[in-house]
Amino acid sequence: MGDFRKTVIDGEAYVLVPEEEFEDLMDIIAAEQTLARIRAGEETWPAELVYELWETDSRIRTLRTYRGLTIDKLAEQAGLSSEVLSGVEAGAQDPSTEELQRIAKALRVDLDDLVVMAEVDHQ
Repeated sequence: MGDFRKTVIDGEAYVLVPEEEFEDLMDIIAAEQTLARIRAGEETWPAELVYELWETDSRIRTLRTYRGLTIDKLAEQAGLSSEVLSGVEAGAQDPSTEELQRIAKALRVDLDDLVVMAEVDHQ
């Protein structure tokens, strides 16, 4: 870190920081906040999974595979039939909001992750 200058404007003290160093400080703060969330138990996903989620034709299937679940096991955990889940994964059946909520819970992801992901599929 470089030289900081102090100044007083209208009786109030300020520290002047070069813009590049200010941006570095903000990056450090943001990184520490992220690390604190991870230390508190927030899940992170490997880059390969994130890339696959952008490219896959079935994000539910991708997340199911990442979690190491079979269709039968995920269907059981979500309280759906394997046939319904299979149709949802294949895009042949539109799930209800309730079904999406149950799938999200079973996959341990937020519902909005599945909804956002579904919207990406239709673009």
